[in-house]
Amino acid sequence: MVNEKIDFKKTLNHLYRPKKGVFQIVEVPEMQFLMVDGQGDPNKSQQYADAIEALYPLAYRLKFTSKKTLGMDYVVPPLEGLWWAQDMGVFVSGDRDAWQWRMMIMTPDWITDELYFQARESLAQKDPPASLDKVHLKHFCEGLSVQILHIGSYADEAPTIAELHTAFLPANGLVENGHHHEIYLGDPRRTPAEKLKTVIRQPVRPA
Repeated sequence: MVNEKIDFKKTLNHLYRPKKGVFQIVEVPEMQFLMVDGQGDPNKSQQYADAIEALYPLAYRLKFTSKKTLGMDYVVPPLEGLWWAQDMGVFVSGDRDAWQWRMMIMTPDWITDELYFQARESLAQKDPPASLDKVHLKHFCEGLSVQILHIGSYADEAPTIAELHTAFLPANGLVENGHHHEIYLGDPRRTPAEKLKTVIRQPVRPA
């Protein structure tokens, strides 16, 4: 028997559905993710394309494995990304080739290493993605964070991010405590740029 399908965007709506244009302070618990690391411009990097082409098939294979083996079904959560660089000035200069990233898809805690390797082996036997061996199942905890919902193109995020770092954090006695985090609630292949929804999140600590 299959339990009711879980949609984490609803059960964790305070993390995946923040209010538009309002900075919110949240406590993000430890969660489990499929992760793959890389570097380069996401708009033209083959490494980035390979990462996405490995993450999604494995995430869906895990979902179906969970449903078949455990009777636990769920909606695959949205794509997320951590972004940083050795020299953070490249985010201003536009040198996207120097961007480093970790792309992630949240995976329920009931997905064990055994189920993960079972799904991965099943995917590898048919038409394995090029970067399948670079995807890992890991836990990640951000803790205290500030987030906001941005609606619009990714290129228009800069003013919101600047306000977060130069105004909201200092005014609330907070400083950065981790990598810039984005959660992509829209599909840029199907959604007009002006309607894309992105959760912008920054882990923080008291100054």
